[in-house]
Amino acid sequence: MKRLFNKALRILLVTDATVLLAGAMLGPIYALFVEEIGGDLLDASLAGAVFALAAGITTLIAGKYSDKIKENELIIVLGYIILGVGFLLYTTVNSILSLLVVQVIIGLGNAIYAPAFDAIFSRHLIKRKTGRAWGAWEATNYFATAVGAIVGGLIVVTFGFDVIFVIMAILCFASSLYIWRLPREVL
Repeated sequence: MKRLFNKALRILLVTDATVLLAGAMLGPIYALFVEEIGGDLLDASLAGAVFALAAGITTLIAGKYSDKIKENELIIVLGYIILGVGFLLYTTVNSILSLLVVQVIIGLGNAIYAPAFDAIFSRHLIKRKTGRAWGAWEATNYFATAVGAIVGGLIVVTFGFDVIFVIMAILCFASSLYIWRLPREVL
């Protein structure tokens, strides 16, 4: 990986893979969680729509501001922290209304970090290797989803939903802490 990508791209790929893994741990079993709190498939669909709407609207705003802020890596840190808080808040969800609130928070976290992440990633691309770098990010997304789906299912079957939510949050907090502690010139 060292020969294919510069240090900044490697850091971005690994930290984002960690966050993507966290989100993927819940994906395939999300409807089961909604059912556990008294919802049905329509409620799970509504929660997915609320997440997407919150993320879509916020992404437009976050993208505009990420162009104006000098240290975009701190925006990534903020987004990862919000995601971690949202994942922890899943442990308190006991109704569809509280689920929808958490979905908005997670949508905000995703939307806040994504434009800043893309801007930094793009800034560190090596000329004539942009397809390779973006391909690596796309592959990382798929690999994290595959691993997360299996690991998430195993964790919930063995320990329950609360444990998976705490692990998801820890993964997000770990990525945010790593980026926050980096010297600013690295990214």
